[in-house]
Amino acid sequence: MKPIWIVDDDASIRWVLEKALARENLATKSFSNARDAMAALEFDTPQVLVSDIRMPGESGLDLLQTVKASYPGLPVIIITAFSDLDSAVAAFQGGAFEYLAKPFDIDKAVELIRRALEESLRETSVESGPTDTPEILGQAPAMQEVFRAIGRLSQSNVTVLITGESGTGKELVARALHKHSPRAQQPFIALNTAAIPKDLLESELFGHERGAFTGAQTTRRGRFEQAENGTLFLDEIGDMPFDLQTRLLRVLSDGHFYRVGGHQPMKANVRVITATHQNLEQRVRDGLFREDLYHRLNVIRLRLPSLRERREDIPLLVRHFLVQSARQLGVEAKRMSDPALHFLTGLDLPGNVRQLENLCNWITVMAPGQTVDVKDMPLDLTQEGGADTALPPAMGEGAALPANGHAGMLAGGAGMAALGAAGGWIGLLELQAASMLAAGQSEVMDVLGRQFESALIKTALKHTHGRKNDAAVRLGIGRNTITRKIAELGIDGAKDE
Repeated sequence: MKPIWIVDDDASIRWVLEKALARENLATKSFSNARDAMAALEFDTPQVLVSDIRMPGESGLDLLQTVKASYPGLPVIIITAFSDLDSAVAAFQGGAFEYLAKPFDIDKAVELIRRALEESLRETSVESGPTDTPEILGQAPAMQEVFRAIGRLSQSNVTVLITGESGTGKELVARALHKHSPRAQQPFIALNTAAIPKDLLESELFGHERGAFTGAQTTRRGRFEQAENGTLFLDEIGDMPFDLQTRLLRVLSDGHFYRVGGHQPMKANVRVITATHQNLEQRVRDGLFREDLYHRLNVIRLRLPSLRERREDIPLLVRHFLVQSARQLGVEAKRMSDPALHFLTGLDLPGNVRQLENLCNWITVMAPGQTVDVKDMPLDLTQEGGADTALPPAMGEGAALPANGHAGMLAGGAGMAALGAAGGWIGLLELQAASMLAAGQSEVMDVLGRQFESALIKTALKHTHGRKNDAAVRLGIGRNTITRKIAELGIDGAKDE
């Protein structure tokens, strides 16, 4: 993490902030004037900038203007002894994160800087994203057509609509289109519109002004601003709420938008790529999707084939995913026997490439030997009708972790050994989280957290024969806490004594 810059001509203010932030294990760098800070910005940037507003020479507002011109996502906190309305308005109009008047409470100042730090880290993680575009694998004729289309579009900024079933790799294609476009050196910002609650999606897309709604303590840039001069990828566009479709159409039509609660139009120089697994034409006929927006998005349509249409690529993908999974877990890659590869090639795999990747993760953790045969596959796949299973057990979207806490028992002693080599139940938890995140599932922390708490409490209750007070003692939590958790999680079989 980068240091926090403090710019103030008052040495005592610099000293107090330096010491307070050092106690929080936060690195700092101080400047006595704005000119030195501006010069330093040519070679480095801070995580957060704290500046006095009135100093000899260039003012804090001049510094704020310089920062926002080159680093719009960098939070700037303005500090001043002149707590008049004009200074506050000027600071916020210039894009300041917050305004703090001298004399200030040092604890409140540190709390404010921490909030700015969280915002800065959020911006950094969103804008940087994956630096390397994952490789798109495929030798089948259907995939070669996709590669040719990416090549034809390489020097274009045209809007592209990517269609195909879930799990076919639509985001990978969007990233490839960006990587080979004139905007390749600019941000690639991805947003799954189906994973964001409706009441938050507008703010996520267009940003919001401070005070626009309850909880909007600071001004926040939306995805359009974060993707400026780059590419914005909107996945599952077919699920976008109808009223937001109107706002998106306006941006695509005239290149301008407003933050939530804002009155100043913002200009967007962004290439928009969208994707959906739904039939947009049918959604237009059903009145669920605007026809004018559909035509705006459907300039170039790129359809991704399902895995059933490119079965010859399955062995190539399996070998790739097994090596990738083994590298992540620090174990030796498993090998598939010829009958096992033939078996996988014959499956329908409705979850497509994502399902195949999840299956390879499962094999890496659960298969007992280094060479994997058909009998080592998940039962749901090998049993009759298993080819219709969307995801392998314990690795699917929203799949629960084993309630008894002994994940290795799922596959007997061999499964336990495989789990031990892969990091035990922690390794399985990591794979489960990775699977859910890759599937675009929201609230992963809450889902897995509830499953984890439920497993612990159920196990403790079983150990204490249902006595919840004893279970609370064994778990190291309070009686009121376990009572509340039992009610929240819907756990049966508990008793007071």
